[in-house]
Amino acid sequence: MTALILNLSPTIELTDEQFFQLCQNNRDLRLERTAEGELIIMPPTGWESGNRNSKLTARLEFWADADGTGLAFDSSTGFKLPNGANRSPDASWVSRERLEALNPDPAKFLPLAPDFAVELRSASDSLKTVQQKMQEYIDNGVRLGWLINPQNQQVEIYRPGQEVEVLQSPTSLFGEDVLPGFVLDLAQILS
Repeated sequence: MTALILNLSPTIELTDEQFFQLCQNNRDLRLERTAEGELIIMPPTGWESGNRNSKLTARLEFWADADGTGLAFDSSTGFKLPNGANRSPDASWVSRERLEALNPDPAKFLPLAPDFAVELRSASDSLKTVQQKMQEYIDNGVRLGWLINPQNQQVEIYRPGQEVEVLQSPTSLFGEDVLPGFVLDLAQILS
């Protein structure tokens, strides 16, 4: 199954609150909204992608708890990006400093781009679509992004102002200056 895209504009222009309520009323659906107002309905992933994503999120959460400088989030967390899109990376992290400065409503989507975002390509994901999503994250303030692509045994690393770095069959990834000390072992995620 692939994602369904509904072009609502100009017939229906959902406000941020209406989109939030739509998501709350349809919790069994994974919904995102593009900057152009298109509604994206994503199917659940297969068990293999779900297991990989669970490992990825757990490892990021374990590091974030030990580090204490920010909070890790799973794929159910919504972010309202500066360009107006509502996105939910497979795993993400935001510094405590940014969260405390913003003091966002914990029951709503975070009105910012995360500092770090990861997309784990599932078998049903179009590579081009996920690459565009990663670029959108960077264009909206994400400082480090990883596109983990088990189908091609590749990882694409996204950084602001730099060309995308493509790694073939890496064994681990490093959080660089965004997540200092975070090392992601890819043995059970990429393979």
